[in-house]
Amino acid sequence: MAIIRDMIPAFELFQPATVEDALDRLAEYGEQAWVLAGGLDSYDWFKDRIKRPEAVIDLGGIEELKGIREGQDGLEIGAMATLTEIVRHERVRAEYKILADAAEHVATPQIRNQGTLGGNISQDTRCWYYRSGWPCYRAGGNTCYAAAPQAMNREHAIMGTSRCVAINPSDTAPALVALDAKMIVRGQRSSGAYDAEDFFIGPATDITRMTVLESGDLLTQINIPEEWANAHFYYEKVRDRGSWDFQLVSVASAFKTSGNTIDDARIVVNGVAPFPVRLDAVERLVRGASVDEEIAVEAGEIAIQGSRALKHNEYKQPMMSNLVRRAVRSVA
Repeated sequence: MAIIRDMIPAFELFQPATVEDALDRLAEYGEQAWVLAGGLDSYDWFKDRIKRPEAVIDLGGIEELKGIREGQDGLEIGAMATLTEIVRHERVRAEYKILADAAEHVATPQIRNQGTLGGNISQDTRCWYYRSGWPCYRAGGNTCYAAAPQAMNREHAIMGTSRCVAINPSDTAPALVALDAKMIVRGQRSSGAYDAEDFFIGPATDITRMTVLESGDLLTQINIPEEWANAHFYYEKVRDRGSWDFQLVSVASAFKTSGNTIDDARIVVNGVAPFPVRLDAVERLVRGASVDEEIAVEAGEIAIQGSRALKHNEYKQPMMSNLVRRAVRSVA
């Protein structure tokens, strides 16, 4: 467990009013800069003295990053829009209910009032070895403590691992992948839009990061296209407690249907890998299929192919299989 200190290490605090000012400060401090959104992940790092940035850039005063707006092709959500705003937004609830459902499953009402969408999808993994300051691979060391035979790894990954078995903790991430959202990133070196599926990366790509964001980059906006508006959605999150807890396993799916037949599908699971996992094989199975129990069961079996449990998380395999089966079955 982390050693709790009574004082956060000192840092320079900047509160820019524009994205350009924020990018200037990020460029000035480089690797020693820290972006602060809602602060719910950041303050955990600071109070335990695991992260000691020289400069903290608080995005709370940048109006450009706030709110939910009508876009040319769907919705444009500022990275600083709170999770409560997303839960209550009329069009999100009406046309993209899967995102509202996912946001409503984050922790507690108090945390949703403070937490932001950008922060929720950009937060670091919750592996207790890593967050307690152990010198693991993700922290620059030469081992993964969670993968050791005697480790506590009940909440860790069963797929997508490469030396590191930490999982992605975001509730909204799988919903955004299911909606084929676009992540708008700005930086001093380059700017661009990333498919949500490509925004999240695994340890095989870079073991020190969970997203494409590098030093100097800023996630500014999340665009939700109209293509999947009003689809048949299914979201379910399994956790130990009814509130507060992070997911053990979750599923987010979007189906385009004609009666009982699935014309197209995007099915995503989280809590089982270092990134939200899109189940391409399951999607291929159900496209064009008329949903019955046989198809649902087969989808659940295919979903866990290639997964590999650790000593204490074998339960995630049947749990993931059941969630995928229920998602497919929901179409009927």
